[in-house]
Amino acid sequence: MAKLSQEDLLAQFEELTLIELAEFVKAFEEKFDVTAAAAVAVAGPGQAGPAAPAEEEKDEFDVILTAAGDKKIQVIKVVRELTSLGLKEAKDLVDGAPKPVLEKVAKDAADKAAESLKGAGASVEVK
Repeated sequence: MAKLSQEDLLAQFEELTLIELAEFVKAFEEKFDVTAAAAVAVAGPGQAGPAAPAEEEKDEFDVILTAAGDKKIQVIKVVRELTSLGLKEAKDLVDGAPKPVLEKVAKDAADKAAESLKGAGASVEVK
């Protein structure tokens, strides 16, 4: 197998959707037993007194389909685009609403998925 350059890899990643990229990162983390967490800066010695605990910002969201609406076929198509489900599984998910479509995704991906589902006529919650 030919070794890919960094530029070739970046070109390949540019073509992926956010969901596909998130799935790749998960698979990479599992394969090599690593995490892709951002490095945390350590406070310097000049800090005076105890630091106030920072509010924990939520970084993982769930997209929950609450109702399919009138255009159920369109909603099934969008669910299939967002997930790797087959036709029957996507139909079962839509029929069984309320059900989660995506779990523990970034805010951007959750908003984009919710927008797509709403555009297809579904009722959606992002938690």
